Amino acid sequence: MENQGKKTLVMGVIGADVHAVGNKILQHAFTEAGFEVVNLGVMVAQEEYISAAIESGADAIVVSSLYGQGELDCRGMREKCDEAGLKGIPLLVGGNIVIGKQKFEDVERRFKAMGFDRAFPPGTAPETTIEALRELLHIDGEN
Repeated sequence: MENQGKKTLVMGVIGADVHAVGNKILQHAFTEAGFEVVNLGVMVAQEEYISAAIESGADAIVVSSLYGQGELDCRGMREKCDEAGLKGIPLLVGGNIVIGKQKFEDVERRFKAMGFDRAFPPGTAPETTIEALRELLHIDGEN
């Protein structure tokens, strides 16, 4: 297969969120970084991420949320991935993922307890997420 070296990401904005700009920026950054990107757009349900990950043979799922309901929208996603045969697939989440001002360490701890491998605060540079993906997927910097 020609595409062998490329890792596939499924990404999108979860729940009833319609923030599309950050999603496009991330898609561009991930593509530039050499990832194959399946972008589900906005208002994505957990099941849609999981179906797309199965169909595309994805290596990771990147969830973003900007309207503050990420914690509710993401609950149970790890369990659903496991049940669907995606046990251990890296789950990353970022954006404005909780309501109100909360210490990000606490937020991150809660998302990790929900089974997410990484959680990023609002305004995280795409490079930070790309770095985390390379680490989680064991990709050396040259790729």
